[in-house]
Amino acid sequence: MARYKTYDYGQTKMLPVSYERQILPGTFEHTLNELIDNQVDLAAFDARYHNDATGAPAYDPAILLKIVLFAYSKGITSSRQIEALCRENVLFMALSADTQPHFTTIADFISGSAAQIAQIFRDVLLVCDEAGLIGKQMFAVDGVKLPSNASKEWSGTQAEYSKKIEKMERAVERLLSRHREVDAESATETTPAMQAAREQQIKTLNAAIEKVRGFLRRHSDKVASSGRVKKSNITDNESAKMPSSKGVIQGYSGVAVVDARHQIVVEAQAFGEGQEHDLLIPVLDATRKTFRDLHLSEDVLKHSIVTADAGYCSEANSRYLLDGEVDAYVADPQFRKRDVRFADAARHRPTRQSEPFAKPKRHPLFAPKDFKPSKDLSYCQCPAGKRLHRNGARVRMGDHWGVKFAGSKRTCQQCVLRHQCLRHPEHTPARQVTIARERLEKPLSYSARMRARIDSEHGRHWYGRRLAIVEPVFANIRSTRKLNRLTLRGRKKVNAQWQLYCLVHNIGKLQRYGPKQTTLRDPGNG
Repeated sequence: MARYKTYDYGQTKMLPVSYERQILPGTFEHTLNELIDNQVDLAAFDARYHNDATGAPAYDPAILLKIVLFAYSKGITSSRQIEALCRENVLFMALSADTQPHFTTIADFISGSAAQIAQIFRDVLLVCDEAGLIGKQMFAVDGVKLPSNASKEWSGTQAEYSKKIEKMERAVERLLSRHREVDAESATETTPAMQAAREQQIKTLNAAIEKVRGFLRRHSDKVASSGRVKKSNITDNESAKMPSSKGVIQGYSGVAVVDARHQIVVEAQAFGEGQEHDLLIPVLDATRKTFRDLHLSEDVLKHSIVTADAGYCSEANSRYLLDGEVDAYVADPQFRKRDVRFADAARHRPTRQSEPFAKPKRHPLFAPKDFKPSKDLSYCQCPAGKRLHRNGARVRMGDHWGVKFAGSKRTCQQCVLRHQCLRHPEHTPARQVTIARERLEKPLSYSARMRARIDSEHGRHWYGRRLAIVEPVFANIRSTRKLNRLTLRGRKKVNAQWQLYCLVHNIGKLQRYGPKQTTLRDPGNG
C-alpha cells in the first residue's frame, strides 16, 4: 500500500521578511518603485497638506501613489481592498513600507489629487521620451466607453423627471389608501411586519420624490451643441447615457492619444459625452500643449501623422486639421463602402429574410433613370408610357440642379405599375420625380477634402495602421488589467482616474521596453 509524507496545517512558522528584497528587478512593482522614488517630482502634493506646525504627520504621497498604481495594475480599485492588501499581501507591505494607510486616506488621495495626477502623468511621459519609447511620428486617437458610478435609471430630461415624480406620488397615494383601508377594517391578516414594510415603502418613495425635486430646483436641462436636449443624471450629472458594445450604459468616454512606436498614451481625458465628434479638437490641443510644456516639441502635430476613426468625422474637425496643416486621416461613415477591398463584404452579413418577423420582399421602385425626359424638358415618359409634366425647371437636389416632373391623379391612380412606382400607393395620389441635369459649382468642403485624402493609397496605408496602435491599449487596460469601470463621480475626478488607468499602461511599457528591463516581466503588459 502506498505511503505518503504526513502534513499538518496547524503549524506556525515565523519567517523574517526583508521588504526591500521583495521588490524584484524586472517586475512592475520594481519599475514603479524606481519611477516614483527617483524620476517623478512629488512636490506638487505638498500644497495639499497644512501640518507644518500643527497636526499629525501625513502619509507620504510616494507611498500612497505606489500602492494605488500597483493595486490598479492588478485590477483593484476599491480603497477598502487596497487597505486590506497593505495588511495581508507582502508586496503591498513592501511598497507601503508596512505603513497600512486607512481606506479613507486612500480614497481621499485618489479623489482629491486631480491636478497632481495630471502632473505625474506628464512626468512619466518625459521618462518615456528619455527612454526612447515615444516616436512622435504617428498618433492614433480613439475612445472607449466605460460605465461610471452612476445609475442610468436616474437619467432623464426635466419633463421626464416631472412624470417620474407624478408616478411616485400616485404610488404613495395607493399605499396610503391601502393603509387607511386596513386601519378602518382592522384586518387580522395584516401583520406588524407587513405594516412596517408598507410604511418603509412610503418613506422610501417620499425620499426619492424629494431627491428628484431638489435636483430640478438646482439644475436645468443640458443642451447639446446641436441644440437638442440631453438627458441629465441625478447621481452624476456630468456623466452621459451612451450606447456601447455592452448595451446602453451611464458613463464616460475615455479618450486616448497613442504614439505609434511603443503604444505610449501621450494624452488621456475623460468626457461625459456619448458622441465623439466634439472630442477630437480638445485632446489634440492638449497633446500640443503637453509636448510644448515638456519642451519636447513646439508643435508635435506639425511633424507627425494623426489618425482617427469615423466617430470623429465632422466638418469642424476636418477644418481644424486641414487649416492647421496636420497630416491627418479621419475616416467617414462610408469609408469602408468605398474601399474596393470590402466590395463583397455584404455577403458575410446575415439576413433576416428567413426569420418569421421579416418584412415581405417588395419590387424595387422605379428610379429617376427609368423616366425619359423630352428634348425640350416639357415632360418625361414614365415606365408605363404615360407623361409626367414639368412643374419645376430649376430644383436643387444635393449638389445638382434638376428638373421636376409630376403625374396627374387620374393617370397614376389607374396605372397597373402603381405598386412599383410609389412607396405608399395606398395614400399617395401621383408620382413625382426630379431628374438631375447640372452639377452645382461650389467650393469643396473640408469633409470632402478629407475623404479624398483618406481614399488615396497613401491615406489607406496610414489609416490601416490605426487599429493596431490604439486598440491594444484599451485591451490591455480593460481586459488584462481589469480596469473596466470608473468608480468616482464628477468629470474632474473621473478624468484623474482615467489618467491613472493610462499611467498603469505606460509604466508597464517602461517595465517591458525601458533601459532596465530583465527577463522577469509582468504578464499583464499590452
